[in-house]
Amino acid sequence: MSQLPLTVEQLKQQAPVLFTEEPHFQTSEKYHFVSSIQVINEIKSHNWHPVSVQISSVKDEDKEGYQRHVVRFRHFDDLLSPKENAVELLLFNSHDRSTAFSISAGIFRFVCSNGLVIADSVFESYKIKHIGDRTNDIHTAIDKITSFKPQLEYKINTLEAINLSDGEKEAFAKSSLSLRFPKHLELDNINDLLTPQRDEDKRDDLYTTLNVIQENLLSGNISGVNKETGRRFTSREITSIAKDKDINQGLWDIAERIASIKVPEMALAA
Repeated sequence: MSQLPLTVEQLKQQAPVLFTEEPHFQTSEKYHFVSSIQVINEIKSHNWHPVSVQISSVKDEDKEGYQRHVVRFRHFDDLLSPKENAVELLLFNSHDRSTAFSISAGIFRFVCSNGLVIADSVFESYKIKHIGDRTNDIHTAIDKITSFKPQLEYKINTLEAINLSDGEKEAFAKSSLSLRFPKHLELDNINDLLTPQRDEDKRDDLYTTLNVIQENLLSGNISGVNKETGRRFTSREITSIAKDKDINQGLWDIAERIASIKVPEMALAA
């Protein structure tokens, strides 16, 4: 992920869907079209700048240019003085009814380029449905996330201050299984989810454990067996925007519950 803002030309090259000017022809007259590039420009005017973009693949060729996409923004302050963890703003949108326009909070962790999305229990995404009148504005969404930024940075520090035993880390990993694997899939070793990919992650704090599990769940190469068929499997990298978001939000929610058990007086509820 870039540590510098993406230019308009880079956005056009990486994601032409951002510049689509009308909805897919199969949408109804009630569908409210939200121009991604207009939202991006509005967000930029509030000192949040796009640093990465991801688009979903399409099975139907006529959906190309209308599919789900996500743009991540970083505040000017964090671009000017990068920290180990940066709060980000995430814009989700599509032009084919596959997802509603929404803005969420997220965390970018520089040490491993992981991106966490904050669970709705911590931050409720600001959404505008594509059907009906637009009753809210982008300015309100940005104000909400900007005001939440110091609280989120405090929550990260709180998670980093909580150490876990080996048993607690294993319990975290077990709790995360359902986010990625159906019940009939059994891993060879649950500790594969707890194996750090780099020396910097050989720590026992809750925040690092969260990131290690997240990276292993998303990146794939976790082996196991299908209990129904007896066939072996190896997980693949998650490329779905929706699945990526669900796993991230689920992991953050589990981490919050662990924090409330370990240190009740430091409960992270907003």
